[in-house]
Amino acid sequence: MRAILALGLIGTAGNAVAQEANPSGQDAAIVVQGQRDRPSNWRQAETDHVVVISDGSEKELTRIAHNLERLHFLLSVLLNRVDRPDNTRKLRITLVGNGAEFDAMDLANLRYSPGPYARAFPEPAYYDPREDGAVFAASRFDQKALLEPGQSLANILPDLVRATTPAADPAAGASGENPGTAAALAAGQAGSIARFGREDPLALSVNELAVPISAEGRIYAGYARHFLVTYFPHAYPRWYVDGFGELFATMAAEGDAKIEYGRAPDGLRKVLDRYARTPIADVLTGRYLSDRKAAERWTPLHAWALTHMLFFSNTRRGQLHAYLASIAAGESMERAAAAFGDLGKLQAELAAYDNGKLPFEQMSYPADRAGEPIVRRLTEGEAAFVKGRLELGSRVELPPASGDPKLDKARRDAIAHRDDWLRSLRRDATRYPANLDAQLLLAEAECRSGNGTECAAAAGKALAIAPGNGDALAWRGIAQTRIALAAPAADRQAMLKSARVTIARANRADSENPLPLLAYYRSFADAGEVAPDVAIEGLMKAADTVPAAPAPRLLLGEALAARGSTIAARGALLPVANGPYGSPEALPARALLATLK
Repeated sequence: MRAILALGLIGTAGNAVAQEANPSGQDAAIVVQGQRDRPSNWRQAETDHVVVISDGSEKELTRIAHNLERLHFLLSVLLNRVDRPDNTRKLRITLVGNGAEFDAMDLANLRYSPGPYARAFPEPAYYDPREDGAVFAASRFDQKALLEPGQSLANILPDLVRATTPAADPAAGASGENPGTAAALAAGQAGSIARFGREDPLALSVNELAVPISAEGRIYAGYARHFLVTYFPHAYPRWYVDGFGELFATMAAEGDAKIEYGRAPDGLRKVLDRYARTPIADVLTGRYLSDRKAAERWTPLHAWALTHMLFFSNTRRGQLHAYLASIAAGESMERAAAAFGDLGKLQAELAAYDNGKLPFEQMSYPADRAGEPIVRRLTEGEAAFVKGRLELGSRVELPPASGDPKLDKARRDAIAHRDDWLRSLRRDATRYPANLDAQLLLAEAECRSGNGTECAAAAGKALAIAPGNGDALAWRGIAQTRIALAAPAADRQAMLKSARVTIARANRADSENPLPLLAYYRSFADAGEVAPDVAIEGLMKAADTVPAAPAPRLLLGEALAARGSTIAARGALLPVANGPYGSPEALPARALLATLK
């Protein structure tokens, strides 16, 4: 078994703000004002490391969730993390229906931008490493990458029929001699797909060049990328994180005994033959990211081929490790690429790599290391806010004010879009006054939109439903902080003290929740006060709980830099400043890094 290359995680765990744990386990779905909420078509499957929600079949959901737990164990073996302590938040995965339904949510990827890939390979997924836990969403339907469109049978056959069918006898129709099909085929090309229907065999295309995009493959690839940046949070080149995910997209399990990875994806040969390869030097140095030509010839399968070759090569693996270590330490990709030596030789190796049988590996494992998921059906009230939870990040995060007329217009448009969405969410929350998910989502949306009073009201409704709920207490404390900062100076300290008492209660309710830890630190930082040691320790724990989230790492970097801990600050900031996909936090992280010696 090979050891996959990732860089070791340096723990920064600190003491919690409070150690008492009393998580609220109240289930708002059981009793809602004395009545059971009706079951929906959505189900949730939970394992030790993921929570998967889907409106598909229970069998499909169970298989995917179980395979994700198997994949987690496989990655833990390959990266030497088996049986290590793990206090990270579970990845929340939502599987939506078809592509149109997924697109309708208009999820803007602010912290996830794979590729850039040729236009035939759009990324049908959404990923956001949020500060209270990462979320991932994708369609649960297979798709295809159309390399070259063909011709529709519904357009071709009418011409063939007209050329081969004798002139119709007017009496034939009266006798019922098969007038229907010939008449339909000869009726002309316009609107033929609509007439036959897209699922009709006559709507198929001939001479089409396409490769399948497996929905499950996208999910497994997404989880592998999340695993890498969560358990080994360092600065990585984008192509490597992309390729690392693709390496596990073809993961397959055989019963409860074997699991394989690294098998070549369907259509690899077609894609590599179809597209001119991006020069390997441009990929390893990162120049391809700003090359428009590269965006038309680089694909997920190219990322797979490069990563697969370097991983399975005994001679190149050490070079890859040196390359990644240099980038993680803050070196430029241009200099790091020197670890591979002659890049022309590497280019030739990659060009010849797919000519023979490509390797893959199998691993046997005990079934109890990847347990079956626990599945339950969501209520209609819970299901009503599944998509809203996903949409939240795209709606409340706004472009910064810049002074540039075009950018400022984009900001005004985003504010208008957010306000429309928020009004709709308020109406929906009013329809479900006794639904905990509704009130918590509204509280978060209000607080993250700067509406302290409204956030406090929604948090109060959530606490009426579930007294002592950690999230509800946290949002009430955050709302109280916002209100205090806007209050007259004479009242501010007393109000901030009250807010911190509420936040401490939230921490005691759930000591592993990063939300109260971040809220406690921000109550000092936003007030311009020096945060006490316990707040810094809580910030460290929050960053350990959601390692892939850039916001806690930026806060931690700022706090450590202010205390003169330069090396520790650089360690916190580098994954944000030089991360594979960028984020709104990247620019301030780079600016702060530039001030550190």
